[in-house]
Amino acid sequence: MTQSRDEFLMQRALDAAREAAAQGEAPVGAVLIDASGDILAAAGNAPIGESDPTAHAEIRALRSAARDLGNYRLPGTTLYVTLEPCVMCAGAISHARVARLVIAARDEKGGAVWHGPKYFEQPTCHWRPEVVQGPFAEEAGQLLKDFFRQRRKG
Repeated sequence: MTQSRDEFLMQRALDAAREAAAQGEAPVGAVLIDASGDILAAAGNAPIGESDPTAHAEIRALRSAARDLGNYRLPGTTLYVTLEPCVMCAGAISHARVARLVIAARDEKGGAVWHGPKYFEQPTCHWRPEVVQGPFAEEAGQLLKDFFRQRRKG
């Protein structure tokens, strides 16, 4: 069986999450592609390493692509994330006009797409991407559980 494009790209996001974990960051990764399917940016969480509370994987990927393209709007793009975005990241996704959002693991505690404020359902949200439950939800969730279990031991 051949790997689907969504599976391939979510694997790249998981790779970025693993790299973040290796740096002591929460293992969350993101990959942004353009309408042609070319990867524009990939990033993992880095708020500790960058001393920046906004350095979530999604924000870092959006910033990188926007800088490279010279435009804060990223129409026609798809963002793959290993964990349901928080409200800050959901807001950035909306402002960037991301067309499609593919999420692996749901986050009942901090997520803002299917949980909490359900950002894209709010009347004040001006742009709503297509939101898709992506592949590897169990793998992404287990990566987070293992990371935080290890941190509690240490």
